[in-house]
Amino acid sequence: MRVEQVVELLERSFDLGIGAVDQLLDGEASPVSQDVGKLLHRAAGFLLLFDPFRSLLLGLALPPGLKELGHVRNIGRRTVAGNPSPVYAVPVDTERLRERVEELVRRHDLIAPAGDVTCLVSGGADSTCLWHVLTELGYRVSALHVNHGLRGAASDEDARFCAERFGAEVVDGSGGLTEDDWRRSRYSFATDRLRATGHTASDQVETILYKVVASGVAKGIKVRREDGVVRPLLSVWRDETEAYCRAEGLEFRTDESNSDTKRGLIRDEILPRLRELHPAAESNLLRLADGEPTALDELLASTAGSRRLDLGAGLTAVREYDRVWLERTPVALDGEVRWGEWRIASRLPGLKVRAWRAGDRLAGRSKKIQDVFVDAKIPRSARESWPLVVRGEDVVAVPGIVEAEGVRVERVPD
Repeated sequence: MRVEQVVELLERSFDLGIGAVDQLLDGEASPVSQDVGKLLHRAAGFLLLFDPFRSLLLGLALPPGLKELGHVRNIGRRTVAGNPSPVYAVPVDTERLRERVEELVRRHDLIAPAGDVTCLVSGGADSTCLWHVLTELGYRVSALHVNHGLRGAASDEDARFCAERFGAEVVDGSGGLTEDDWRRSRYSFATDRLRATGHTASDQVETILYKVVASGVAKGIKVRREDGVVRPLLSVWRDETEAYCRAEGLEFRTDESNSDTKRGLIRDEILPRLRELHPAAESNLLRLADGEPTALDELLASTAGSRRLDLGAGLTAVREYDRVWLERTPVALDGEVRWGEWRIASRLPGLKVRAWRAGDRLAGRSKKIQDVFVDAKIPRSARESWPLVVRGEDVVAVPGIVEAEGVRVERVPD
């Protein structure tokens, strides 16, 4: 049996097994007792343990962050108490997650050590994680829930849950027509206190994408708003907050209306397609918000001294004091190299072809290559792209000007 057939057989067996459990658990097959239902939940969890291996066999790229290995028909479903039913999550190092949050808090001085902070809680996994993490880190945590009343009875259930679970103060935030209206309403309460929200790295990426499309600016969520609201979870991914809550046995609510928002569109449709283009799409987008300078930014940031940067695709950025230019990246002279209108060939070991650099000298001589160009009446505009044959830092030959034994050059106009 071929490998492809084995993989296909495993795939079909996995899907059939999960499908059968789905039917029984959803009542599509004959009714089962509560004990049997629990057994089937365990069976589903066991089958789902093989999901990573299925992904490896099929060559599927896993998304960044933790991957939720849940029963797809159960994730986000509410029980009578309004909390997700059992799922089977990848374990998370809860202690390390708390350390990461503390590192962000201390780096940006978001909350005074053992200080007071009010968490704006919705009842979802993000704000539940925020409330618990800050409490475990020793901060004096209180909670505030703004009830916009947008989902009728479900909104009232969220408010009740927050009041009971976090001891949250519940305030009336009804009114408004847009997401911006509701956001302004949320931030209008408890302005006399330090407030924290559960925005995550996932929210950051979604915000960047929206801002790029809406305004052409890669502007993200600030770790501290102008009004003092802080975001301690911006180094944590959404999948991690859910995994944290489950690992700590924390109930949380799921807002099913999120999929109807702009953020939901980005989350459910756009980001999955970007991951198909590159598995690190989200992490790379996050760098924009973090304001991490690129290597090219750093090269351009100063006019002191000189610096070179390989840009890939055969190009190198060069800065000499206040001058910057692009040149071809050095290439090994292994047989034959084409450089512009020059064809250069050699069988000698250790040779490379590169562009001229200030200070270059002929091997074994004191004469500078700059003087060689001047003597040969090579225009300044042509010097920076003129090829040199080098061994290490020594210039062995200057095609068309200085010959070297064992190096053949030919000018072949384009």
